[in-house]
Amino acid sequence: MAGSGLFDWRGSWTLSLLLAYLCYLLLGAAIFQLLEKQAEAQSRNQFQMEKLRFLENYTCLDQYALERFVQVIMEAWEKGVNPTGNSTNPSNWDFSNSFFFAGMVVTTIGYGNLSPSTEAGQIFCIFYALFGIPLNVVFLNHLGTGLRSHLATMDTWGHQPRHNQVVQTLGLALFLTVGTFLLLILPPMVFSHVEGWSYGEGFYFAFITLSTIGFGDYVVGTDPDKHYISVYRSLAAVWIILGLAWLALVLPLGPMILHQLMYLWPLNKDPSSKKGITPEADGLSHTTKLPITI
Repeated sequence: MAGSGLFDWRGSWTLSLLLAYLCYLLLGAAIFQLLEKQAEAQSRNQFQMEKLRFLENYTCLDQYALERFVQVIMEAWEKGVNPTGNSTNPSNWDFSNSFFFAGMVVTTIGYGNLSPSTEAGQIFCIFYALFGIPLNVVFLNHLGTGLRSHLATMDTWGHQPRHNQVVQTLGLALFLTVGTFLLLILPPMVFSHVEGWSYGEGFYFAFITLSTIGFGDYVVGTDPDKHYISVYRSLAAVWIILGLAWLALVLPLGPMILHQLMYLWPLNKDPSSKKGITPEADGLSHTTKLPITI
């Protein structure tokens, strides 16, 4: 009967999570619709007006010819060719851009603004991703494991002198602060300067990229009117890999630092907790160990 009760508890918990998940999706859908639908309608109406105005100014063209030209532009865009450029624009498949694309494949970001157009390239992309994605996951997990091995002493953090606890907590906070500045605060400044974006747009691009969402609405190194250095996109790919690795290290550290800060607070209130000793109801004292999840 105990097993039946456990099954009922797990089933109810799963159902609750499912309902919460669906409610979260419904809430997101409602808010996105409220924020974006009117702007989309305005853009659609403006585009239609521009087409009508173009036909009025160039009477030698008919509706079919214009629609065909728009279709050609859309096909070029889907193949990574910017329609506002010309034939002198740098190739999307030079080594630097190819390196950037390879990084987007193995990290599963996939901006969607560039993809292989040849059958051979598509087949190679399948096998490249098939082996590259697990390799990327193993690499990031290995970095996380390496950090946990260096922080093995944190398992006994609750039994260390208070001075050591404070030093370790400050060290982790410094690690998070420096990493946040170098990988989340500084790069948007660089992208804003190079790409001509606002800082908000640069930060939006950085977050969407490092979270591997990769909408493709903002992509570095794609403006045909700008002259980028040859290694610009390769450096961006390196930043992405480092950023993902840093996140793989940071995500387990968040709960650990929270536990530490929560544990430090009562040390100033209850002298008996400084030695990690908790009074029990039977009059005896037992050492307690802080449960820390890394």
